[in-house]
Amino acid sequence: MLSETSSFFDRVYEVAKLIPYGRVTSYGAIATYLGAAKSARMVGYAMNGSTGKKVPAHRVVNRKGLLTGKHHFDGTNLMQQLLESEGIKVVDNQIQDFERVFWDPLKEL
Repeated sequence: MLSETSSFFDRVYEVAKLIPYGRVTSYGAIATYLGAAKSARMVGYAMNGSTGKKVPAHRVVNRKGLLTGKHHFDGTNLMQQLLESEGIKVVDNQIQDFERVFWDPLKEL
């Protein structure tokens, strides 16, 4: 699935595209899956640049389930609205039942 020659951002996008509808993952979980456990911030940078790449960046949150990347979406609450349209409850920028909706690529891929 992931080519050795792919750029890190491209590899991040490939993993993010696999996040199931109605589920979320974290920047760190993607970084760990890609063998770069200390690169969660780089995953965040990749998500910031994912516009137009058909990447469900709204499904990637911080390790505590906070919508830390929401300011990169057009509109004040677009990230939350997209998550809620998938059945994920968000209160005060915090995903509710985070453990239940969390998707860990290390375990599920």
